[in-house]
Amino acid sequence: MTDKPNISHNGLRVAELIRSGDGQQAAIERAPGVYENRGIGNSYLLTTSAGDVLVNAGALQDARRGRELFSKVSTKPIRYIVLTQSHANQYGGLEVYKTADNTVIAHRNYVDDRRYAEALSTHYRRGSRRMFKRIAGSVEDIVPTREVTPDLFIDESHAFTLGGRRFEVLWTPGGETRCAVIVWLPDEAIAVVGNLFGPIFGNHPNLNTIRGDKPRSALQFIESLKMLRSLQPALVLTGHEDIRGADHIASAITRIIDSVQWVHDRTLEGMNAGTDLRTLMREIETPPELTLTEEYGKVAWNVRAIWHEYSGWFDPDRGTTELYGVPPSSVAFAVAELAGGSERLAERARGFVADSRPLEALHVLDIALAAQPDCALARDVKREALERLLEQTGGKNLWERMWIGSELRALQAPSPE
Repeated sequence: MTDKPNISHNGLRVAELIRSGDGQQAAIERAPGVYENRGIGNSYLLTTSAGDVLVNAGALQDARRGRELFSKVSTKPIRYIVLTQSHANQYGGLEVYKTADNTVIAHRNYVDDRRYAEALSTHYRRGSRRMFKRIAGSVEDIVPTREVTPDLFIDESHAFTLGGRRFEVLWTPGGETRCAVIVWLPDEAIAVVGNLFGPIFGNHPNLNTIRGDKPRSALQFIESLKMLRSLQPALVLTGHEDIRGADHIASAITRIIDSVQWVHDRTLEGMNAGTDLRTLMREIETPPELTLTEEYGKVAWNVRAIWHEYSGWFDPDRGTTELYGVPPSSVAFAVAELAGGSERLAERARGFVADSRPLEALHVLDIALAAQPDCALARDVKREALERLLEQTGGKNLWERMWIGSELRALQAPSPE
């Protein structure tokens, strides 16, 4: 057991990329006439002799910095702004760049995506802030002060030429939102893809984040990647990275496609064989040649997302009570009473921790703390279980580490009366 478990974001590449714009003094030239402003979501200025194209505005504070940095490399007006998806790290700073002389382009689904996101904004922000407040900063630095509605909505694709430079905007419905698009420069083999892959290239996608987003379709994700691969890009600019080399990009995209397809197919096989969800989450592992990093998404989580994509919310292995609104905590007091009290349950949970079985310990502690929220021993053992779990997982996944960290911080608060 560590005295000070690593519940910060230090050493997590995603967090480092998100904060990489701090102190940026100059726009980064990624290719001739392609400039980058870094932040929670990178924005790109693509310059031409007749004006410029901006891909993503970034979060509000990042846009304020980006406008100054971009003004140092081009004094021409921004003629088009393309939003690759409907998350605040793409549209949050739109008001900084929007003028009467430019056209904001987004997919037709953008308005619906924004509508449901606003309808659940308190819910989504609660989930995000619990885990990512220390990484992303304040809400006021991310979200806009006013809504800017796009001027031009596209369907499958839209092409235009500006100053002799050709641009294609292509719909990728397997992206993080249903309005996700990429920007393709066919003459230069450059693709600006936003967070199509998530924040890290070569990582397992997070098909359904624990923040509470709508789930992504595994097969739509695969098809979107196949479309990108067919373009044969030599440079891919993501929401956080630049990936170079046509052969390397094609090979890496193929590996991601094949890995997600493998997980998808094994999940469906397991469902048809009657294997329960949690067994599949434990047992499905990609073969070595298809292994991807798991700092953002995880195989086990994608198994669950795929299961629910096809099967919905009801898990028959959890039984009849899944159909009703009476939670397991409703019988916690009775179980604790039979066990001799919450402290007895906490002592048993400590035994699970000693046996390196922190998840079993947490199951027991859920009962103990539901029965007696102020049980000091149960709170202490829960802290031990979470620390052991963090040790076992290695703290390599951003969501997992930040969730466990939020649980540990909650235990630092005074116990309920």
